[in-house]
Amino acid sequence: MKKRLFAEIDNAPLIIFRIFFGFLLACETIGAIFTGWVKANFIDPDFTFSHIGMDWLQPLPGNGMYYYFVVMGILGLLVMLGYKYRLSLGLYTILWAGVYFMQKTSYNNHYYLLLLVCIIMWFLPANRYASFDVKQKPSLKKLTMPAWCSAVMIFQVAIVYFYATIAKFYPGWLDGTFTRNLLEARTSGFFHEIAIQKWFYIFIAYAGIAFDMLVVPLLLWKRTRTLALIASLIFHLFNSITLHIGIFPYFALSFAVFFYPPEKIRKIFFKRKPVVESYGMDYSNTGVLKYFFIPYFVIQLFLPIRHHLIKGDVLWTEEGHRLSWRMMLRSRGGYTLFKVVNKANNNQIPYNVSDDLTRKQINSMDTKPDMIWQMAQRIKKKYKEKGLDVAVYATTKAGINSDPYKTLIDPTVDLASVEWNYFFHNDWVLMYDENGNIIR
Repeated sequence: MKKRLFAEIDNAPLIIFRIFFGFLLACETIGAIFTGWVKANFIDPDFTFSHIGMDWLQPLPGNGMYYYFVVMGILGLLVMLGYKYRLSLGLYTILWAGVYFMQKTSYNNHYYLLLLVCIIMWFLPANRYASFDVKQKPSLKKLTMPAWCSAVMIFQVAIVYFYATIAKFYPGWLDGTFTRNLLEARTSGFFHEIAIQKWFYIFIAYAGIAFDMLVVPLLLWKRTRTLALIASLIFHLFNSITLHIGIFPYFALSFAVFFYPPEKIRKIFFKRKPVVESYGMDYSNTGVLKYFFIPYFVIQLFLPIRHHLIKGDVLWTEEGHRLSWRMMLRSRGGYTLFKVVNKANNNQIPYNVSDDLTRKQINSMDTKPDMIWQMAQRIKKKYKEKGLDVAVYATTKAGINSDPYKTLIDPTVDLASVEWNYFFHNDWVLMYDENGNIIR
């Protein structure tokens, strides 16, 4: 195993991935401006729902977030060109981490994956060929890398697909309910008539399981590699066209370069790249593998299963949902009404959440316990600034995959006075038994 990990291989896969990756980073951030994503999530709201514990992380005032994203777009292009690679990628990673932790209204798993790959790539020698860094400092040029550089990328994408597969084994996916609802909402015209047929949405549901389960093993096996790549192209292009999920399909496809023999990648993308006549062993970065990547992957293997240590069904409570590759898995519907009570005289104070939130924020918050709790904290702070000490109660009805609504939040609990439990179940998030009775 040690010999396999530290054996030298052609670094063509890592170099071309850097070029693809940098280009996609630029597309993601500049595209966010032109599609209105930045405006909807950072310019229009008075504040954002940051990750809990990071409420201080708020958008720049005025049009500041437009400039913020332009800077990220430029940094993405610099990564692609390999100019001041570690500085450019390091700055992009910090800025993208800010974007990721700054808002949950438009949470998406590929934003998380983008952050993780930025971190991984910062540790890899992706600027050693076909880069401005090499032109400025020729001594940096190198034609090989240790095999573990490809292995860590393959392992990361394997984790994503493995947990995405496991998460789909629940009734709402297996009976086609979620895929039916999704296709019904996202398709139109002639294709819509096909998409809502039972045979089609059931096929899509099980094809999704099969793809996530088999794509990495099939890419690893030489005999099925090209077949798996063709299946990946069909799968991801279908998702791109029907689901409109930004760069993720193309980002996922770019990992394919690590599954093919490095020499083949060199012949396709770098025809002028010198051929390495003799490969040796490269032990130059053993510390990075041992002290960063091993702990990193231990964490990555644990995070997606942490919800098993938390009481309740993660589909309902949402506790442990994020960072777990539960991608495009369920839809949530419902509403939340807040009741604000003045503790001094027990009088109810009229409150309309639309005075503080955009419609998009309301739709996202309505059925998510952590965002509802955060809103209660903000309401308390708002009235405290007016000299009032208030209690905040929430009446929340929610349903999964168009199921009948049930009460999600205990309406008798003052959410403004309870603490958020980061690691275990919050008792004010109600749970139900198989008969629909509240579990106390």
